[in-house]
Amino acid sequence: MSELDLSFPLLPNARDAVRALRPSQIREVANAGFGVENVLPFWFGESDRVTPEFIRTAASSALAAGATFYTHNLGIAPLRAALAAYVTRLHGATAVEHVAVTSAGVNALMLAAQLVVGAGDRVVAVTPLWPNLVEIPKILGATVETVALGYGTQGWTLDLDQLLAALTPDTRLLLINSPNNPTGWVMTREQQRTVLEHCRRHGIWIVADEVYERLYYPDGAIGSQPAGQIAAPAAPPGAAGQAPSFLDLAARDERVICVNSFSKAWLMTGWRLGWIVAPAALMDDLSKLVEYNTSCAPAFVQQAGIAAVEQGEPFTRELVSDLKASRNHLMQALSALPGVDVKAPQGAMYLFFALPGAANSLALCKSLVREVGLGLAPGSAFGPEGEGFVRWCYACDTARLDEGIARLKGYLERHAAD
Repeated sequence: MSELDLSFPLLPNARDAVRALRPSQIREVANAGFGVENVLPFWFGESDRVTPEFIRTAASSALAAGATFYTHNLGIAPLRAALAAYVTRLHGATAVEHVAVTSAGVNALMLAAQLVVGAGDRVVAVTPLWPNLVEIPKILGATVETVALGYGTQGWTLDLDQLLAALTPDTRLLLINSPNNPTGWVMTREQQRTVLEHCRRHGIWIVADEVYERLYYPDGAIGSQPAGQIAAPAAPPGAAGQAPSFLDLAARDERVICVNSFSKAWLMTGWRLGWIVAPAALMDDLSKLVEYNTSCAPAFVQQAGIAAVEQGEPFTRELVSDLKASRNHLMQALSALPGVDVKAPQGAMYLFFALPGAANSLALCKSLVREVGLGLAPGSAFGPEGEGFVRWCYACDTARLDEGIARLKGYLERHAAD
């Protein structure tokens, strides 16, 4: 038997780029809640309501009919056609050749990055940001530089000049999430136009994560506008309100990839279904990437997606109305607590706010779970720019929010002298 070669490490490890990825601090807080009775979990980005019955029925009918086989890599033709019609209704003419179905929005983000980013490429991201977007390019060997939103009397705002200065000719990709998770910030149409023109000049790709586009509240929070806060512009025309999108401005065959998901507008988080709108020239290569990642989304889940897109408009309108009411209710309750600084977001399903003790937001959130059973997400989970804040998902009824407020109030009173 040959001697052990000590020139190799004794422990089997993943490659350095993977080992360097940030673990999820949201999961870390959630893990701290195991064994704690009656925890109120506001830490994840999903509603406490189940997927609508008409969508579940479509899936069960498809299963009963035997929709259990592989499908086309880019999705079944009826769903791609339904999505093309949906995008056309919201954002202008979009052909089926520009639409691909994916196994969830996060899978779409990974595929988009794999299409255009490689080792050594420079990526710019606007933060605070859901950590998956920042970490995905790093898996591929790219470097990620961040441009932080500012926080003040207007809430979260973008310094457009700072972003443009970061988008140098050697930049390969810009990552934009609007409406933004966690802040609720929404990029204006004029900002999008300026950024798009700048990226055109320098050949920079844009990957726009627009999964919250339908969760849009352009008038601010009712009864809770801070003094001097400027109201947002009216919602753009369309089947219903939606946030400004790069799809409103960009030609379908330029360097813009828009990612979306069924998770938010139709409460389908567990179904893992999303889509991409991208240049037609990318589709053959995208098909190969889908094959080597997931092969295809499940056929019966895609049938559920057709029901969501074709029948779900009344549901989405009602959902947005309910979310807006919950947001306003939580805004008013938090504003009444001493030391809490919260501003009205224009989109998404979160309040991202400052409160005493949040200078170490991870420690604070763990303490909230242990002491009062309140589950919030630490701001540091969304990058160093988020430290000092916590995220509260308000996608639930107001009675549940009130119980959470009562627990937070009790905790702050108990620690007022700390």
